[in-house]
Amino acid sequence: MNILIRDEQPADIQDIVELTRAAFLNEEHSSHTEQFIVNSLRKNGQLSISLVAVEHDVIVGHVAISPVSISSGETGWYGLGPISVCPDKQGQGIGSLLMHASLDKLKQSGGKGCVLLGDPAYYSRFGFKSYPDLNLPGVPPEYFQALSFTDHIPQGNVTYHEAFDATE
Repeated sequence: MNILIRDEQPADIQDIVELTRAAFLNEEHSSHTEQFIVNSLRKNGQLSISLVAVEHDVIVGHVAISPVSISSGETGWYGLGPISVCPDKQGQGIGSLLMHASLDKLKQSGGKGCVLLGDPAYYSRFGFKSYPDLNLPGVPPEYFQALSFTDHIPQGNVTYHEAFDATE
């Protein structure tokens, strides 16, 4: 497997839409609007990091990172997701490559930390864990996880950009 991780290019946008749609098509815990979320984040200037995984000139994975708000007023925190891998390439380490590359890039750009909504059994391997005083309202706390690049975990409720409400 020879995978290149790089920043998205304008010519990649339609491929990212199709990949994201396919990646979430059969996911039980999905709104099936992930491709619209990525486009809305991009349109609203909130797509802080957008990386693609490329194999043989074909995009096989994508990850988005965007700023989040915390009710305490803490700044410098971001949300990871959606992260997508082509269905026939899942389980081959592409998601892990995207996770490491995007988190490294976020840390290098001065981000203080990252949150995500997902399976604790999977995301704990990257250092994410739940914190009782950092919440995403309406979500079971064990599925909302954070990774700090410092020794500090903020307290409060997290809000994602309104792009996460996109339905088209």
